[in-house]
Amino acid sequence: MSITKFRRADGHVYLTAERNREEGWIHARWSGVQTQETVMEGGMAYVQMLREEPCPKLLNDHSELIGRFTEANEWIANVWTPLILQAGLRYFAHVLSPGLFGQLSIEDLHQRIEGVFDLRMFGDLEEAKQWLRSVEA
Repeated sequence: MSITKFRRADGHVYLTAERNREEGWIHARWSGVQTQETVMEGGMAYVQMLREEPCPKLLNDHSELIGRFTEANEWIANVWTPLILQAGLRYFAHVLSPGLFGQLSIEDLHQRIEGVFDLRMFGDLEEAKQWLRSVEA
């Protein structure tokens, strides 16, 4: 397992990206408030991780995310999504944030990228893991 932590200028870890080779996925744990800049930096880190070592499954965990990130959705849909598809992502398990604004942000994003890859939303981390284990890489 390899783990990379991303920090804001104030030192807060806003993203922990863990490559879990045993399970066959990258587990991205987002924490705290996100900005367009943190979403872009973290998103490009995924792309780089997949380019270096292809992995078709992403466990995108927003259970510790605070607030909304809707302003980044256009970039995610138009820039990140084509890049991550080229890098080999096929299965995207998304664990919803407990807050309404984060949930509304991901619903907006889901409408923008629906059908591009297999994206499922979960209220529970274990359910998301079970689904990823069930899909064929």
